[in-house]
Amino acid sequence: MTINISRGTTDGILEEIRTVLVSYQRDHPSARIDLYRQNSASVRVRIVDSDFSGMSKKERHNLVWKYLDPISEDAQADISMLVLLAPTEVEKSMSNLEFEDPVPSGL
Repeated sequence: MTINISRGTTDGILEEIRTVLVSYQRDHPSARIDLYRQNSASVRVRIVDSDFSGMSKKERHNLVWKYLDPISEDAQADISMLVLLAPTEVEKSMSNLEFEDPVPSGL
């Protein structure tokens, strides 16, 4: 599977995040990963992975941040939304709804 930049164009920070998420994708081949820049100071990342089933939010974040930890402080600071869902949670997730149909940003 590919890591999809689902809106707009890419930039250095999006590419930096995508690069480290390649390792996550390699270790979790069934995962679907999307990211995009919401505005000049905000990047949103969504990972839908069956491996999240039965894991708490904290466990999911700890797992994913092991992959994101090497990115620069600037890139880390730009991640404003990290949506980590099992496939069965996608339809009922309010965070996923905001990811799919984001409220326009004024920045």
